[in-house]
Amino acid sequence: MDMTLQDRLERLLNAYAHHYDIARDVQVQGGSYPATAFYYLRDENYLVSRKHVLSAVENHEYVYFYLTEHLDAAELRHQIELSREAGMGHIKPNREHMSSLVTLVVLADTIDPEAKDLIKKTRFRKNFRLALHGWMEYHIAAMEISTNSFLSNPAGKEARKILELNFGSGRI
Repeated sequence: MDMTLQDRLERLLNAYAHHYDIARDVQVQGGSYPATAFYYLRDENYLVSRKHVLSAVENHEYVYFYLTEHLDAAELRHQIELSREAGMGHIKPNREHMSSLVTLVVLADTIDPEAKDLIKKTRFRKNFRLALHGWMEYHIAAMEISTNSFLSNPAGKEARKILELNFGSGRI
């Protein structure tokens, strides 16, 4: 039984739902996504009671899911810019902010070779106040359904692993 793009998205969202807040049909400035998954972790160290916080760190991840039958380089560039700007809009650097990851996950029936190269070469990292207020990094992972292949940029290896675990050759 062949899975549709929507079926694949549902399976992927179920995998993310354990630790992420899922939203559907999300509108961002300049476009929309069928789903997003946001993650937030705060760790605090106290002195005697919770009133006296010695230190705190916050980690965030903003995942945007994009579905398409065919992905070309021009559309990928647009989606990278759109997701990066949307994710950057959520980041609020402060002394407790440690890191924020912005991730684009693409499920496509076919992907152009030029788009595959762009996925592998995409890199973006930003430090806030010399990293004293944290940093952000852009991740991208994609699955080409027709060949059952998985791609990512160097930073997006973890997102690619989630795709592989859910749709790898031994899974379906």
